[in-house]
Amino acid sequence: MRILIINGPNLNLLGTREPEIYGSTSMETFLKELINEFPNTEIIYFQSNIEGEIINRLQELDYDATIINPGAYTHYAYAIADCLKSIKKQKVEVHISNIYQREEFRHKSVTAPYCDGVISGFGLFGYKLAMIHLLQQ
Repeated sequence: MRILIINGPNLNLLGTREPEIYGSTSMETFLKELINEFPNTEIIYFQSNIEGEIINRLQELDYDATIINPGAYTHYAYAIADCLKSIKKQKVEVHISNIYQREEFRHKSVTAPYCDGVISGFGLFGYKLAMIHLLQQ
């Protein structure tokens, strides 16, 4: 199975950006853990700070399922939401922090209705939970 993991804006700074919220592990380090834990799964990773690049990557459809953390785009990126709506593959939205414990504007996700599930507040472990779910489908 090929799983695409997409991270949105500022998530390239994982490990150094607000470690009290996002932890101190970089995505590169965490990806190595995922690859070791799921050796029979091809993990494709993509991160962009640009909404259109995220949409273009999603539309390539060279994967079986996707895990997406849209970052701040979660709350207002209707173009990403429309893209997710058009993709008929399994999709899980992941948030490292519990978005419901943060600022009020973060409580609404415009992308979540077009995903099969949402995992929020479990740190990077949320990506593992999403992988387990997708692999059991």
